[in-house]
Amino acid sequence: VQLVESGGGLVQPGGSLKLSCAASGFTFSRFSMSWYRQAPGKGRELVAAITSTGGTTNYADSVKGRFTISRDNAKNTVYLQMNSLKPEDTAVYYCNARNTVTGRLYWGQGTQVTVSS
Repeated sequence: VQLVESGGGLVQPGGSLKLSCAASGFTFSRFSMSWYRQAPGKGRELVAAITSTGGTTNYADSVKGRFTISRDNAKNTVYLQMNSLKPEDTAVYYCNARNTVTGRLYWGQGTQVTVSS
């Protein structure tokens, strides 16, 4: 099982980034997917989630209207489009997969997002 995040980097405030998480080794379409983040000295927090079919999404209040989660089940990939980035969005972003039946969890290794001028 692998979840490989990509797309992180350094961006100025107000800028945009698109994160990708490529999944392999499990039946992607049976898993809900989420993005979490962890800032230095803070706990890991849920940023956005999407159901296995992509029909329902949820967002943390802090990112509503700025971030969009989506998935492509044909490509076994989940995305996080991040717009209007703020310095407080700086964190390591992790991809998470949860089996909708068993609750089994998988995590990616994380990708760093830094918002700074």
